[in-house]
Amino acid sequence: MITDPIFCPTCGHNLTEQDIGGRLRPKCDHCGYVHYLNPVPGVGLLIETEAGLVLIRRKNPPHQGEWTLPSGFVEINETAEEAAMREAEEETGLKVKIVELVAVNSFPEGPPSSGIIIFFRVVPIGGALQAGDDATEAQVFTPLNMPLIPFRTHREAVGLWLERQRNPLLHQTTDSGFVHEQDYIIREADSTDLPELSAILKLIPHHRSLHGNVYWGEVAQRFREVDGLHVLVAQTRQHPPMLIGMVAFSVLRTLTEGIAFVSDLAVLPVYQRRGIGAVLIEAVRARAQKLGLHTLMVNADRLPFGVRAFFEAESFEALDMLVRPVDE
Repeated sequence: MITDPIFCPTCGHNLTEQDIGGRLRPKCDHCGYVHYLNPVPGVGLLIETEAGLVLIRRKNPPHQGEWTLPSGFVEINETAEEAAMREAEEETGLKVKIVELVAVNSFPEGPPSSGIIIFFRVVPIGGALQAGDDATEAQVFTPLNMPLIPFRTHREAVGLWLERQRNPLLHQTTDSGFVHEQDYIIREADSTDLPELSAILKLIPHHRSLHGNVYWGEVAQRFREVDGLHVLVAQTRQHPPMLIGMVAFSVLRTLTEGIAFVSDLAVLPVYQRRGIGAVLIEAVRARAQKLGLHTLMVNADRLPFGVRAFFEAESFEALDMLVRPVDE
């Protein structure tokens, strides 16, 4: 985990936390230096062969021993495209050419620090497939034997690639609308979903400062033990299936009414603006009606950026606690 500096790199005096631009940032009172901790840029590679997609088995943490896309950070004085071609050769032994930019994604939750990753689809033009650098193995996987990728952003990129294999005519653009309701299902979450659920929950700004095994252990315990807690997930129908969104709500009953209280709602970035959040909320409404509840309440403080506007557009009142009747 990257920590804030203690001393000013310009003059050597102590830095103190001050509110600058709406955030607490280290600042030097002596020379005025302000330390900004910005996301680090990285690249990910969808190396496409006639047989399938190249994955590497990671040599080092995080996710040591698991299969992921070849990836790495952009070095000083190189473009993202140059970094992509360099990382491909370093980790897989393949010389590649770039076909297209697939997606730009963010990982504010880490690991280990906040970053932005740019995914390119590339094809080999030379070299030989062999593990190198941060990899112990390099192997081609077909859509039918693709493992579930541990990194959230990598999962999303692979999900886009798998969707394209199913329908090659689809264009991977933000307005393509390629995710339709027949492409995913809404179901009740179970304990095997917890790793993917925690990755989606970390997309919610409120949760990003709540790191550590203790906090996420408590989340897992509540998931298994709290009565009246319902967690619904949106899961793709492709192989391997992937969670692309979730919503959690609790049942509150008073003497005069029953309430469905939504505490968390999130959709993976590359699947946003495709109506999945609305489908999840409709699933909550349908479940609430079956449970005999009368009101749907949403905790506005737990909404990701942009989601609050969605609720207000859906006729929820713009209050600290957004309220809308279930049977409207």
